[in-house]
Amino acid sequence: MEAIALLIPIALVLIVLVIAVFLWAVRSGQYEDMEGPAHQILMDDDERQD
Repeated sequence: MEAIALLIPIALVLIVLVIAVFLWAVRSGQYEDMEGPAHQILMDDDERQD
């Protein structure tokens, strides 16, 4: 019973941290353009001269 009393608060703190990090990522624009980088890999870059 003592283990449950310890594990439940730890789990709740972890859930709050995960939600906070997710909300920070959404607000900072991490999920703005999910397909852009994938399309850039497939396109030829004619402007660059090596």
